[in-house]
Amino acid sequence: MHWAGWAVPALVTVVGGWMLFDGLHALLTGDFVTPDSGTHAGRLGPWAHLVPGVGLDPRSLPVKAVFVGYAVLYLASGAAFAAGTAGAWWALVIAAACGLWYLPFGTVANLVVLVVLFLPSLRVRG
Repeated sequence: MHWAGWAVPALVTVVGGWMLFDGLHALLTGDFVTPDSGTHAGRLGPWAHLVPGVGLDPRSLPVKAVFVGYAVLYLASGAAFAAGTAGAWWALVIAAACGLWYLPFGTVANLVVLVVLFLPSLRVRG
């Protein structure tokens, strides 16, 4: 497989893996992973400022469930892409686009995933 074909699953694993861990942590302990000290102690990332815009509390059960559900779907689409499954390219494009809200790291990583997916060596034709 072309180098770009491995970069995509690697980024998906990092972002999706962290979101799965953080979402499960939040479901099991009651809160997401946050810094223990410093100026950002106890604060969620910048993504948490977007969530109230759709009427949700960033620390609510629905948001925690979305973290876990999205992470599972993202990781599954990344695995299907790596395995060469038909339709996985489209699933991964949609999943990466849906993850752009996850500021800042998820936004940057998902933009990279999208750019790499649209490279001529990986782009779906037809």
